[in-house]
Amino acid sequence: MNRFILTGAPGSGKTAILRQLEIEGFSVVEEAATDVIAIEQARGVVEPWKDARFIDSITELQRRRQILKSFEAGDIQFHDRSVVCTAALAIYLGYRIPETLRQEIERIRSESVFDRHVFFIQNLGFVTPSAARRISLEEALRFEQIHFEVYESFGFEIVSIKQATVEERVAMIRGTVEAAARC
Repeated sequence: MNRFILTGAPGSGKTAILRQLEIEGFSVVEEAATDVIAIEQARGVVEPWKDARFIDSITELQRRRQILKSFEAGDIQFHDRSVVCTAALAIYLGYRIPETLRQEIERIRSESVFDRHVFFIQNLGFVTPSAARRISLEEALRFEQIHFEVYESFGFEIVSIKQATVEERVAMIRGTVEAAARC
């Protein structure tokens, strides 16, 4: 199975792209951070990202989802972020990279879990706030740069997906996936 990561700043349109890919029949693995935030907020923790254990919770959920989804049928799978994004989040929040996250990054690298091409969805020029997304455009752009640098530092090849319609962005992704399959 070929696994590809979609990443980018909050509000870049990743979710719409992933939904379209799913509609087109591709397997999709959901983002973990948003779900960790939702469950913690349901438990009464208003800002769960202020607890350093937040990073460990995301890492563990990402690991479980990646392993469980490994058994799905299909040749291509798209992941809404990865543990490399979690490293970027830890840096953005000012946390050290926990050992569990270091080990998981090493596992995905040593096992070549993901294709080396990472789809970096460029920002749309605005951010719509939500319960999990409390970030200004300025901060989203800073977070975007951290993501870019962290992925490059781990040897991934960044494939920039520019602002366009959802259909055009999906076509860009499909073109890269098809070219990678021919190699």
